[in-house]
Amino acid sequence: MENNTPSPKQKALTINLDDSLYGTFAEIGAGQETARAFFQAGGASGTIAKTISAYDMVFSDNLYGVSKSKRYVSRDRLLQMLDAEYYTLNNVLSGNKKDNTRLFVFANTISALNYRKDNFCHGWIGVRFQITPGSKPNDVILHVRMHENDNLLQQKSLGIFGVNLIYACFFYYQRPNHFLKSLMDHLTTDRIEVDMINMRGPDMSYVDNRLLSVQLVKNKMTDVAMFDRNGDVQQPADVFYKKNVMVIRGSFRPITYVGFDMLKSGFALFKKDVGFDKKKTVVFCEITMRNLLKEGDFDERDFLSRVDLLTGMGQNVMISNFKEFYKLTDYLSQFNINHLRVVIGILTLTKILDENYYSTLSGGILEALARLFRKNTRLYVYPALDNKMTTDIRSLDNFEIPENIKHLFRHLIENQQMIPIKDVRHQILHIFSKDVLQKIKQKDPSWQSMVPVYIAKRIKEKKLFM
Repeated sequence: MENNTPSPKQKALTINLDDSLYGTFAEIGAGQETARAFFQAGGASGTIAKTISAYDMVFSDNLYGVSKSKRYVSRDRLLQMLDAEYYTLNNVLSGNKKDNTRLFVFANTISALNYRKDNFCHGWIGVRFQITPGSKPNDVILHVRMHENDNLLQQKSLGIFGVNLIYACFFYYQRPNHFLKSLMDHLTTDRIEVDMINMRGPDMSYVDNRLLSVQLVKNKMTDVAMFDRNGDVQQPADVFYKKNVMVIRGSFRPITYVGFDMLKSGFALFKKDVGFDKKKTVVFCEITMRNLLKEGDFDERDFLSRVDLLTGMGQNVMISNFKEFYKLTDYLSQFNINHLRVVIGILTLTKILDENYYSTLSGGILEALARLFRKNTRLYVYPALDNKMTTDIRSLDNFEIPENIKHLFRHLIENQQMIPIKDVRHQILHIFSKDVLQKIKQKDPSWQSMVPVYIAKRIKEKKLFM
């Protein structure tokens, strides 16, 4: 941490001493630690219009209405709080006070650690604020997870985070990446994790929330960023909780006919395997952060190109810090997923079964496979050509099994932990993404026959990957 980073008390005092700032604090679920930080800093009488904490559900519903999601710790509830408190603040003030004041509302709804220490500790936090008096307000909405195993420590961390957030809204709103990093001033990800953020409003219209969310992953403030098929940022728990999930990992640079066939044939098998309920089914494409880094830096244009192509095909997209597959299944397991199916190519399976890949694990490959193949997890294995110079196809049926795991491999096959995808388009197996990318860069038009028509059209229109 840089020595010139202001402390939470200094940040709160700076805001308190600014005569133009005036706001309401509404905090539910973990005390009123953010408001308390402003009171303790001094000079709060000119800053705080009201503090409120409607813990009782009946009072909460009376103040903010019944949550659309029927959950009190949710994005819907947070937005209801911001709406109600900002409406009240804006309408109570009048005259010179209103004309010369930048209004703000800080709100949170939190599920902090209970006395049994067995609950999911998380919360929704937001600020609605004006940059100039009388202007239309902006919103910053976040979802956080708390990792400390003590309720009082969680409250303290939330108070620091709240101060950092309000300060960033007024001092860093024009520098989004600095905004993000400043949220963790005097905190660590062992204490609090930000796994979703959304900025919107007249003064933040320049912000691309997709890039902002990926910066969360790049800055190691969280391991995952999630976008739905419309390209909107989503909170992973809302997407995955108690769903049937199918994931395909790749670089998608760009997605080819092979990648599209993996999705299509994998999903056909998925529906036969677990059944299909639209409301309980999630399919997504996952890209690891290492695939987004180019020459040591994050290539924003390249990233947006991939996401736009995938969401344009109606796919959800997830960006992660997970290099190993077992870390992906570890992460998804926390959301009580009903069934998890991972679509992989046979060449990728070869890497997964390489024991050298797990030299950092004390249990080696056995530990990795035990974590990968949870009771609700299966791999769907897509075939590949042995090499480009032959028509011989390598599949799960003729896979060359490493001698040291032959018995384990047979166990996984016999118990249907690994299932071959057989209904595939063999005539396209010669297509590889890296070849398509090379042809695009060389302006060789033959690449267009290697990708779906929609993808070819979008690449040409937007001049992507060139």
